[in-house]
Amino acid sequence: MQRVVSSAGLLSAALLLFSCAQPPPAQSGSVSGRAAVDSQALAGADIDTWRRQVIYLVMPDRFSNGNTANDNLGAANCFDPASPTKFHGGDLQGLRGKLGYIRDLGATALWTTPVYQQVGIVGGSQCGYHGYWPDYSAPNDTAIDPKFGSGADLSGLINDLHAGGQKYIMDMVVNHAGYGARITSQQPGWFHGNCTGDEVVCPLAGLPDFRQEDGTVANYLTDLSQSWVGRYAIDGIRMDTVKHVPTNYWQNSWIPGVLATRPGTFLLGEVFDSGNLNKLKPYLDAGFDSTFNFPVRQAMLDAVGKGGSLDGLAARVQDTLGTLGLERTLLQVNLLDNHDVPRFVNEPGSGVPEAEIRARYQNALGLLMTLPGIPQLYSGDELGMYGGADPDNRRDMPEWAWTDAGRSTVRANFVAGGGTPKTTFDFTKKLIGIRQANAALWKGNYAELWRPNGAQNVYAFYRGSGANRVVVVVNTSSSSASLNLDIQGNLGLSADDKAALGNGTLFTDLLAGGAPASAQIAGGKLPLTLGAGQLGIYRAGAAAPGGGTGNTPVNVTFQVKTSTFFGQNMYLVGDRSELGSWNPASALPMTPGDCAGSICIWKTTVTLPPSAATQFKFIKKPGDGGAGVTWESGANRLLTAPASGNASYDGGYWR
Repeated sequence: MQRVVSSAGLLSAALLLFSCAQPPPAQSGSVSGRAAVDSQALAGADIDTWRRQVIYLVMPDRFSNGNTANDNLGAANCFDPASPTKFHGGDLQGLRGKLGYIRDLGATALWTTPVYQQVGIVGGSQCGYHGYWPDYSAPNDTAIDPKFGSGADLSGLINDLHAGGQKYIMDMVVNHAGYGARITSQQPGWFHGNCTGDEVVCPLAGLPDFRQEDGTVANYLTDLSQSWVGRYAIDGIRMDTVKHVPTNYWQNSWIPGVLATRPGTFLLGEVFDSGNLNKLKPYLDAGFDSTFNFPVRQAMLDAVGKGGSLDGLAARVQDTLGTLGLERTLLQVNLLDNHDVPRFVNEPGSGVPEAEIRARYQNALGLLMTLPGIPQLYSGDELGMYGGADPDNRRDMPEWAWTDAGRSTVRANFVAGGGTPKTTFDFTKKLIGIRQANAALWKGNYAELWRPNGAQNVYAFYRGSGANRVVVVVNTSSSSASLNLDIQGNLGLSADDKAALGNGTLFTDLLAGGAPASAQIAGGKLPLTLGAGQLGIYRAGAAAPGGGTGNTPVNVTFQVKTSTFFGQNMYLVGDRSELGSWNPASALPMTPGDCAGSICIWKTTVTLPPSAATQFKFIKKPGDGGAGVTWESGANRLLTAPASGNASYDGGYWR
């Protein structure tokens, strides 16, 4: 959220390698056993649906300006692209126009900062471009700030996301209103007085603090959220400043109220606390499905971003599992940064060479996508955008970001170090693809295999789900490391896993970023020698990326059965250049056959690299109901091409 420290309107920040070359003993948090998840909104298949998401955070004002006509609507004197604390013109229409970019990256859920109507200028120099100073009124009017657009724009954004198989997470605020919001004069008795020392009762940075302990106030705030979820087909809610609101309000009013209006909504709470994991648990017990894992973020920052010991990260992951259990941990949201903290690439400091910053960042991104939990990216992360404390961490997305050509040039204020923004984008996209193609990484068990224990900075862990088994190894030290990962002797691996991982089992690196291409179990252990700064993501029984047993391309025939009207055709589009890079204009045409009336089986054959993993969808052009394109619903389809020979994909019926 955004805070002001005084009535003058001044800004503030929102803010083991053992000596005997053996891995550490397995700890209780690494055991694969699962317990039932209590007190959460999600159930059944919805749990796995959210575990496999990759969340992409956007501050609409700083993303893309799709309608310059609304730049000066709403609060006066609040549009100034040269001011870091005023509106810059980004809006919902601009965001809608860039969904193909987000889809191409592979992100599956969009979280926007609040789009509420905002209060007017504060302290003569600051405006609510960030969305966290809502101009609430009584009765509530669910007003969208006109600088962001209209209700139709928000509905259109959500519809576009759903058509592309993506989800929408709405940011909400019930802790406070904006400075001088209409409701503060309409209902002055609804707010706490000024005080300090109590993070629930006392106003946060002087913002008008609601008295949720008053039943009338609680009903107003819950009704407000119910109005939003009743009007818009949102999939999830990111709730701001959760720890500043009484826990019993969440449990007894807000959570049951929201779920009564829109059952199955994913509820994600911001508990901005990097210390004790026990501070997250009360909100999960109250009914939130997830919280942001700021403690793991801090450990990642200290160990990888600032070059500290990986012991801290390994311990924090174990602590998460031990405190929350595996099932809940898999739903926690992991992050490297967001709009309230400096960018991760800023954290190493100006004294660290950019090549080293790039190496640290790539290792951090790799861990973000492979550790238990749902990964969250902040717009610009995929480009290596620099940014210090608020508001410097809220820079505009550059116009060159939207094309491969634009990303291919070294740019000021973006990580270079031997690469370009395209290097970072492609690396991030590849990691997301690996995560999506391997259920072990989004719903699998976790077992620690190696930690430094005060010695060389190497960390390794196992993730497994059914027959999908992955070992992740990272060496953040300045020299190569040789290790022997004990598979058969690790107490965290199940009997089934050990039976499947016998001597001779081949692990192949899916990342292909410089680590050894493969490793093979011998004597119950997996020997690896990893170079300085290297990361490997090894899958048991996998073929090498792009290589298989050779480099001969393979042909894959895709088919789907559906009904079309006269003049409407089917197309295939996906995340690879061979599939049009999620651009409907570049989608591959399909040929109909075996028709019965308007229902046909549509096919197309694509040449892909061997063992290439891809995400894709079938689309109709022209679309239904007068639309230019209709995307099939549901999650992206997944396919890994064979290592050799040809293959077919039968998509069944159009979704």
